[in-house]
This record gives sequence, structure tokens and C-alpha cells, in this order.
Amino acid sequence: MESRLSIAGQAVQPILVMFPLGLFSMAVIFDVANLLGGPGLLGALAYWNIVAGLVGGFLAMVAGAIDLAFVRRPVAKRIGVLRVLINMGVLVLFAVILMVRVGNDDRAAGVGLLLIELVALSISGFGLWFGGELAHGRTPAFAKAAAGNRGY
Repeated sequence: MESRLSIAGQAVQPILVMFPLGLFSMAVIFDVANLLGGPGLLGALAYWNIVAGLVGGFLAMVAGAIDLAFVRRPVAKRIGVLRVLINMGVLVLFAVILMVRVGNDDRAAGVGLLLIELVALSISGFGLWFGGELAHGRTPAFAKAAAGNRGY
């Protein structure tokens, strides 16, 4: 899928996706360290990483939606919509985590929230792989059966 938003010939959306992924990953690392007995500051750092990751994720989602608006082939458009939905699902999961943490005075997460963070991070990893396959013009393996011989 060719990107319409680019700077110096480089697509903007794949670059923007890396920031929230790194921020969400660091939030998980900070939460694990906090649950293993680290200082209370680590919970607050994880909280603010999630806030910044949501802002960056929203910008990446907008860039992806703009790119998707210019896709003409129906099979590629369907796969692109699935990629956007995966990314939106991850953002919704982290937004729910953030809302639950707001009620806590030290903004720390418990084991349950950490597990949800790990699930959301796993889903985002799948979304990144999926977007990479789409960006390089390869149909992901599970989409080949749905696409048939039509290709894209």
C-alpha cells in the first residue's frame, strides 16, 4: 500500500506508529518493575507513558486513515480497514487502562491491569506485522484464502 502522507519520500504513518509502540512498551516495563518492588514513581511514569502513547497513537491512526482513503483496490481496502480497526482496538484498551488508573492515587497498576496491558501490546505487535505485510505488497497468510486468486 503506497502512502499519500510522506516527508522526504518516506511514509509518515509507519514512523508515527513506532512512538506509541515504544511508549506502551515502556509503560509495561515500568509497571512490571513497580510490581516487583520498585519505587512508586515507576507507576506514575507508566501512566504518563500511556497518556503520551495515546496521543501518538491517535496521530498515527489519523495518518493511517488518510492513507486508507486513497486505496482503490477493494481487497487492499478491506485489509487496510482491518489494520485500522486493530490499531483502534489497541488504543481503546490502553484508554480503558488509563481511565482505571486515574482513580488510583499513585497511578500504579495491579496485576490485572498489567495483564490487560500485555494483551494490548501483543495485539499491537500483530497489527504491526499485519501493516508491514500490507505495506510491502504481500498478502498476509490468513488473508490469502479470503482474497483467492484476485491478489492485490
